[in-house]
This record gives sequence, structure tokens and C-alpha cells, in this order.
Amino acid sequence: MTYGAVTPEIIDHLVSLLGPDAVSTGMSDRETHAGDESTHSPVVPDVVVYPASTEQVSHVVGVASVHRIPVTPYGAGTGVEGNAIPLAAGIVVDFRDLDSIELHADDFQVTVGAGVLRLDLEDHLGRHGLFFPPDPGANATIGGMIANNAAGIRSLKYGATRDNVLAMTVVLADGRIIKTGSRSVKQSAGYDLRHLIIGSEGTLGLVTSATLKVAPRPEHFATAVVAFPEVATAAEVVHGILGLGLEPAALELLHRYHVKWMNEDEDAGLTEAPSLMIDFNGSDARSVDGAMDETLGVCEASGSIGVLRASGHEERAELWRLRHGTRERYVRRHPGKQIISVDVSVPISEFAGTVAHAEATAAEKGFDLSMVGHAGDGNLHMAVIYDPEEPTAPERAEALAQEVVLRAIEVGGTSTGEHGTGIGKRQYLSAEFGDDAVVAMRAIKQALDPHGILNPGKVLPEAP
Repeated sequence: MTYGAVTPEIIDHLVSLLGPDAVSTGMSDRETHAGDESTHSPVVPDVVVYPASTEQVSHVVGVASVHRIPVTPYGAGTGVEGNAIPLAAGIVVDFRDLDSIELHADDFQVTVGAGVLRLDLEDHLGRHGLFFPPDPGANATIGGMIANNAAGIRSLKYGATRDNVLAMTVVLADGRIIKTGSRSVKQSAGYDLRHLIIGSEGTLGLVTSATLKVAPRPEHFATAVVAFPEVATAAEVVHGILGLGLEPAALELLHRYHVKWMNEDEDAGLTEAPSLMIDFNGSDARSVDGAMDETLGVCEASGSIGVLRASGHEERAELWRLRHGTRERYVRRHPGKQIISVDVSVPISEFAGTVAHAEATAAEKGFDLSMVGHAGDGNLHMAVIYDPEEPTAPERAEALAQEVVLRAIEVGGTSTGEHGTGIGKRQYLSAEFGDDAVVAMRAIKQALDPHGILNPGKVLPEAP
């Protein structure tokens, strides 16, 4: 694909559309928008723009369309698959100024700009006794969460981002503005463009605002961390817990390394062994506590070796804060190392086998694994950490990641549960869906973005 250049004349045109403070060619700004939290190589864009409205986004994309300039959307830069790296340089659109929040409390809905940060939305909704359920851990923008169909710890009970978006405003590749969905909870009209755009990583259109479902904030919680002698045992218990039909809000797997690091960093008081972190919530304290009691009974019958049950709101919040810090913790402990993120998701019946296969494959290839997972919905996060200076390490690390992903696909799972395809998972689409499905995806991309200017190099594999 050949793209047009960002000339001084185009910069001047963008300034005339957005104003001088909303267009930056400074190297500091451009380098800030060159990468994300992945280990994929950054690419410095030619210009960064900060539109303040859907109309301004439309103007920018319209200019890019005329001159065939690539456009990459940027939220908070928290992605781990290279989703926001501007591979073809060009224009980066930073959504930080699309930060409006309009609450429709009577409908349990909120309409937000794509640049609203998740924690800012959480604070706003909390003042009204509400919350937005998807919680990927990172303080991503809502636009970024929609782009990758982010999920997280609460997806077991409340679903992923896709399940909590009712309507969106989207700028297409030629600058046209469309609406997808509606504020009605039930929707059956026309083609489902809403769900086509969600998870497409800005390759089919740029989301500028969205109407989201929100829920009443639960009044009562019960949280426990349960240790097991082996990670395989912990993984096997997941099926038994779900079989109780009690609807845990979260059911997380913690590798022994993460438990050890949590104790070292924060004196968490956890048994240093592979563990499940379990959470229930609801409006009735007796029901919530009863569900936890029954769940802990299943764990004990399955050979658990230690339990820490949060005694109050502060201890519970601290435990979840520690859980959210897992990625930061292993990055900090491995300075100078490279990390390949694996984000497979499999049917629940295959979760324990996937964990066991990952451990065995890692041992065979000479790696220690760091694993956490949203065990309740079969989603396993694995960090393959290697020394780039070691001659064979990169090749062995990539082979390990590939074996785990292909095995997940083989048993009916997916190459990515919630991080998005980005750069790193494009190679698996044919294995997961078949060549004909990839051809169909290319046809959709061609129809909506015929010049290939929207976030090039993401989602679809390289053309044969």
C-alpha cells in the first residue's frame, strides 16, 4: 500500500480545521504516540491531532482520505498487542478531548466521549450509585476498550465491553459520520454495524462516542483468595465452582510467582501457592456470604491449602489492587527483558488442560511462565519473558507462544480473548477461522476503507 505524505500544506490545513493548539509536530508529542505497552517496535507519526468533537474527527479523516494519509486512533496507550502503533506513520488522532459524560440514570445508561478514561467514568458513576461493569485493569479510554472489546475480571458476570455498548457514533474512512445501534436495550433493525465496529481496532471506523449500559453498584461483597498445591488443581476446581450456579462476579487464577510477589511488595499475607481469587456481589449480604461459603466448601473438598477471606471493604479493595498490578509487577522484576503476551481463551472444560499444556511446553523450551487468568470464562494470560541478548531465546519464546495459541485454537478456543488482534495475533486468523473467513474480512475492510488508511497493519494478516 502506498500512502501520501504529510506535507507542510496539510499541516496548515489541519491547523485551520482544529486550531494551532490541537495539532502537534513536536518530536516529544510524536514519540509519546509512537507505541503502546507492547514490546512491538514503536513508529513515530508525522503529526498528532487532538480533535474536540466528532465533526473535527470527521474533518481530519476527510483530509486523510483525500490525500491517502494513514490515520491511527490513540486512547491511553495501554494496549499490549501494538494496537495503537502507527505502523505507516501519518496522522495519529488522540481522543483525549472527547471527554464528555452524559448520564441517563433512569435508563441505567451513560453516553460518553471516546476519550473518557475508565477510572474517571467509574468516579462519575459512583457518585450516583452506579458502575460500568467491564474492568480490564488498565486505565484505558472507553474508545480503546470498544476498539479491542476489552473485558477483564468482571466479564464472567457482566460480559465484555461488546455486551455493554448500546449505540455509537462512528467516523468512516471517507469522513462520513454514522450512528450504530440505539438507546433501546432490544435492537433488531438492519445489519449489526455496532458489533462489527466493536473489536475492529479502528480499522473500519473511528468511534467518537458511545452509549453504555450501567448497573447499580452492589451493596455487599465477599472476596477470598484460595491456595492450592498445584496450578493444575486450581484450574480444575474452576469447573466445579461454576457448576454450583452461584454467579461469581470474578474467578481469577493467580500463578505462584504473582502470589509471592504480592507478599514481597505489599505483605499481603497470602499462602505462596497457585491460587484462585473469588468474588461475589449482590444486594443481600446473607446470599453473598452464603455463595462464598458454598464455594469455599468446594475448594476445601478439592484440596485447597489456604484461604484468605477479606474482612472488609478496604482489605477487599487492596486485594483487587494487587491483582490489577500483576503486569507492572513482572515487568519491574525483569528489567531489560522482552515479553510476549499470550491471551488465549478456551472452553471451560479445556481450561485446566490449557494451563497444563502451557506449563509443560514452557518447561520443554526452557522458560519459567508467569500466568494469571480470568479462569471463570476460560481466559489465560501468559507472559513469556526472555533475554533478547540470548541468541536462541527470541525464537524459542515465539515458538512457545505459538504452540500455546495453536493448541487453544485446536480445542475450540481463540488466539485472543480480550487484548485484540493488533499486530501480534494477525498470523493466527486463518488457523482460527479458515482462509475463506479471512477473505470475507478483507472484503469488509475493502468496502469500508478502500484505501486502507485506517490503522493499517492491524487485525488482518499481510496480504498473500
